[in-house]
Amino acid sequence: MMELTRKGEYAIRGIVYLAGKPIDKVCLLSDIAAAVNVPPTFLAKIFQQFSKIGLVKSFRGTGGGFMLGRPAESITLLEVVEAVEGPVIPNRCVVYPSNCERSEYCNVHPVWKRVQDEVRGVLEGVTLKELIIEK
Repeated sequence: MMELTRKGEYAIRGIVYLAGKPIDKVCLLSDIAAAVNVPPTFLAKIFQQFSKIGLVKSFRGTGGGFMLGRPAESITLLEVVEAVEGPVIPNRCVVYPSNCERSEYCNVHPVWKRVQDEVRGVLEGVTLKELIIEK
């Protein structure tokens, strides 16, 4: 079963919240965590990962916090999910076909590849801008 982990769910909640704020607005981690019902320490670790790859910008000290690293319309759900979950892989043979003795004649391998391509395509086709709930 392919399932998003709690970390993935929390990551999406937090970054979608940021996407709904003005691009130049720095938000306190505690405010983000409270708004999306995520433990602040868990969200801090996620946002540190995001900061390393440019999905968010972090600011220390007084007035510190986080803001999106790029416009919401240029960040896909695939980027967010893969930043915390790693590559979308329905079966390891898709990534490591040489590790499977059946890969040369397996009739299921192309199905796993198609599943991967479809899931990645759906996630890549959705931007944070589309996920913002207008209030």
